[in-house]
Amino acid sequence: MKNKQWRFATLILIGTLLQFAKAVQAQQIPVNTGPYQATDESLKQYRYPEWFRNAKFGIWAHWGPQAVPQQGDWYAKKLYQEGSPDYKDHLTRYGPPSKTGYKDIIPLWKAEKWEPDKLMALYKKAGAKYFVSMGSHHDNFFLWNSKIHRWNAVKMGPHKDVVGIWQKEAKKQGLYFGVSEHLAASYTWFQPAHSADTTGPYKGIPYDGNDPQYADLYHTKAAPGDKAWLSTNPDWIKEWYADVKELVDTYHPDLLYSDSKLPFGDVGRSMLANYYNGNLAFNKGKMTAVYNCKEPSQGKWVQDLERGVQDSISPYPWQTDTSIGDWFYRTGQKYKTSTEILQMLTDIVSKNGNLLINIVQTPEGDVEPELVRTLNEIGTWITANGEGIYGSRPWKVYGEIPANRIVVKAGNFNEGKIKYTAEDIRFTTKGNVLYAYLLGVPNNEIHIKSLGKSSKYNDKKITSVRMMGVTERLDWKITDDALIIKKPANIPDWQVIGLKIERE
Repeated sequence: MKNKQWRFATLILIGTLLQFAKAVQAQQIPVNTGPYQATDESLKQYRYPEWFRNAKFGIWAHWGPQAVPQQGDWYAKKLYQEGSPDYKDHLTRYGPPSKTGYKDIIPLWKAEKWEPDKLMALYKKAGAKYFVSMGSHHDNFFLWNSKIHRWNAVKMGPHKDVVGIWQKEAKKQGLYFGVSEHLAASYTWFQPAHSADTTGPYKGIPYDGNDPQYADLYHTKAAPGDKAWLSTNPDWIKEWYADVKELVDTYHPDLLYSDSKLPFGDVGRSMLANYYNGNLAFNKGKMTAVYNCKEPSQGKWVQDLERGVQDSISPYPWQTDTSIGDWFYRTGQKYKTSTEILQMLTDIVSKNGNLLINIVQTPEGDVEPELVRTLNEIGTWITANGEGIYGSRPWKVYGEIPANRIVVKAGNFNEGKIKYTAEDIRFTTKGNVLYAYLLGVPNNEIHIKSLGKSSKYNDKKITSVRMMGVTERLDWKITDDALIIKKPANIPDWQVIGLKIERE
């Protein structure tokens, strides 16, 4: 009996100490005052801003010093992975990473052809309603004017406040503005910089990440076992919090993106409460803040799917983030076509989501002519078809798919598994108007089964059907099985066909 009492008392003591430790930790983390607290219950009071729900389409500048070698994503890490293509390329062009490492790539990023005003005008013309700047990638290089960190774009590289300049141009064009932080993963991601070659003439010579004078860039060496995407080091977690707080408290972005689930438990909740409260105060009580992370939201933020889409209508607004090519510039890469992007956009919007797409910039800061053409094609389509995209909401069902289609489950990195055809139809709605998008050009008649007389979804009388982008009157009829539309003689010069269906 005494042993049981002792165990019970010990458990109570441990619980009390844990609560005390959390309270002490919370006191050490400065959080902007306001209605949001660092608890799930408090964060559930969040309400999605109408601007985000209506915007549907955003463009991202996933850009920084890692574009310099023109080898694509994750160069700052891969150059330290012995034997990898990036390691070999770095060795050939810049020298061994024990002497010349990522710190030496950063000054080569000059952004000498960057014209943010012209790019932002191009993005607005393409139909973007919000723009997101890289804040910092896993390389721990800040694109904002930081007082914390010397490795930033004002002190090094282009010697410009990249985040601040992007924000100014976005606001000038009437776009909402966001920033992305990838810092939470940088601590374990950068650990290869603390290695050394295991063979060859530089065997055993430590890479430059081991030099203590560069620890503020490469971090220190992680403790054994600290290898997950998100570190367990309390000092690093506190550092991450301070970095993100400086970013959001300085620029007050409408959107903040984290390249992970909500990082670091209670510290992450403190970060989110700080962001939400700061946004409310800055906007004099009007909430514009949207937070993206890769975790189901339960209404507390906007869940983000990287290069992936949902398989059904989500009860909460969500977002796909993807790139038109590689994440950073790579020589000879293949880009998505305007058709592929518009197919994704309409599919995502039909399921209550937004599309945020990275437009790859060269190291110098411009975009290749192929991408300019693609953006102009998207803008042309948006001009004719955008009324069913912006401000729309999902219908009773997201759409129709071919009978033999294998359903791709919701998740990250599934975009390449989906091939759309003219039999794919996606619905959006505004009031009594229903929009149906065919994700390919039909060969013959268009059959929309969800609008047949016997369909459980068709509860209103159809009064008008027209194809957006053409003036020709359509011949249509309703049977028990479907709304049947005769293909017009003149089809618009794009592959995603929009139909406006008025009902009463």
